[in-house]
Amino acid sequence: MSTGWIVLGVIVVLALFAFSAYNRLVALSQRVGQAFADIDVQLKQRHDLIPNLVETVKGYASHERGTLDDVIKARNSAMSAQGPAQVSAAENQLSGALGRLIALSEAYPDLKANANFQQLASELSDLENKIAASRRFFNSAVQEYNTGIQQLPAALFAGMFGFTKKDFFDLGASRTEVEAVPQVKF
Repeated sequence: MSTGWIVLGVIVVLALFAFSAYNRLVALSQRVGQAFADIDVQLKQRHDLIPNLVETVKGYASHERGTLDDVIKARNSAMSAQGPAQVSAAENQLSGALGRLIALSEAYPDLKANANFQQLASELSDLENKIAASRRFFNSAVQEYNTGIQQLPAALFAGMFGFTKKDFFDLGASRTEVEAVPQVKF
């Protein structure tokens, strides 16, 4: 009789560990999803700002068609990207194209002095800072989640419950390209 109680006690303890691990991993997974949604909101705001910025630049630098087309192509690619890895890669291309677009203002003093351009550039700068903050929050949530699925006792149950490692939202190999000063050639 006493061995039956011991076995039952062990089964109950294991079930409690499994339920606890599952609930913690669900919470961590939801946090990652929410953090990615926060990034998505900021990126959508940036995507909405870009056409106005391009139109403003177009009035002053219409012969810079290649740069303007690159920005629009990169924006469209970023808007259709799915998942952190694709979104990260597409947004990195868009950041580079936007850097070249903003650099055009140095070559066009009238554009640089335009109040509309200054406001749009300021909004873009503010959005870039918000995106960076959202990216840091997302990466923190992913790190916590990935650690959670690898720690005991959750590691014993994570694979069984379908919890898999998530990717970071990182600049990756293109970090040097994004941090590089844009080159404007005429």
